[in-house]
This record gives sequence, C-alpha cells and structure tokens, in this order.
Amino acid sequence: MTREQAIVTGLQALSHIAIDEDLFGAFLNQAGTDAADVRARAMDPEFLGFVLDFLMQDDARVIGFATTQAIPPEDVAVARRALPGGDTPEWT
Repeated sequence: MTREQAIVTGLQALSHIAIDEDLFGAFLNQAGTDAADVRARAMDPEFLGFVLDFLMQDDARVIGFATTQAIPPEDVAVARRALPGGDTPEWT
C-alpha cells in the first residue's frame, strides 16, 4: 500500500469514527483533543496513524470499519504500517 492510499484509508477511518457519536467521544477523550483540532489535523499522516491505532485497539472497531468500506480487515494494519510510526514494533 502506498502512503497516499494509507492516507485515504486513514481519512476514511476518521470519517467512520466521526459519524458514531460514542466512538468519536471515546476517540476525542483518548486523543485529548477536540473536534476543531481533529479537523485541523485531518491531513496529517502522523495523526491519521493515531486514528488507525485507535481503531486497531478493538477488533470490533476494525471489523465495523472494514465492513463499511468493503475492505479486508487486514488492510487497516497494512495502512498503518505505511504511515509515520507504523514500522515501530508494538510491545505488549
């Protein structure tokens, strides 16, 4: 996946989150930001990486997003790896 494709996926994920009031509230809370800041940073690849990280914290979020976009759920992780910070290993 190219970086440009990953940005599109990140924007689609942000839109998916924003249309669900509860999910968007959880996102804003975790991000420690507000809707105005989200709008201002929407095209920032690093911020979009955070958006995808947020989705990937819950399988149901990933599956819900992937279903609405008609993409394989694995594409979320592929897109994340194409954005800044995506090549950093996750430690659990």
